[in-house]
Amino acid sequence: MRYSQIRSMDISNGEGVGIALFVQGCHFHCKNCFNQDTWDFNGGKEWTRKIKNEFLELIEKPYIKRVSFLGGECLADENLEGVHDLIKNIKKIHPEKILWMYTGYTWETIFYPVITDDINFERDRLIKLRQDIISMCNVLIDGRYVHELRDMNLEFRGSSNQRVIDVQKSLRERKVILWKTNQ
Repeated sequence: MRYSQIRSMDISNGEGVGIALFVQGCHFHCKNCFNQDTWDFNGGKEWTRKIKNEFLELIEKPYIKRVSFLGGECLADENLEGVHDLIKNIKKIHPEKILWMYTGYTWETIFYPVITDDINFERDRLIKLRQDIISMCNVLIDGRYVHELRDMNLEFRGSSNQRVIDVQKSLRERKVILWKTNQ
């Protein structure tokens, strides 16, 4: 995995004070994306054990209530293993931290993928990793940015097709439940 940047005092990509990790690489290439420099999977910096440990140390601070994952595309096949490993570590060490995930994938394509070919173990492994990652998160902002649906009045998202989803409630209810501010 590669990353573009780490914001150690982030107040714009989730509720409260948090840390934001911008992973590197995206296949979606949304028109007028605010973060086009994260599209190249070879760009940014290498995610090393040292960087991971420094990132986990940042989370130790008591005023850090949230960790947000953005991109690039965190759920791109190329980023899945690194993101999965990091989130598992965070949940083990700090289960109280609120995890926010931004993705161009929708809830439906993550949990109910349309499969039109025969058995493919690698595809199935990646689908499972994607589902595991989201299942460990608290809030999911899903859907690609659509410039024609841009709305600057929306909280935590850029276009009206995107949703802010309460992941844990949605999993329990087996349907999409939107997240509410200051729950």
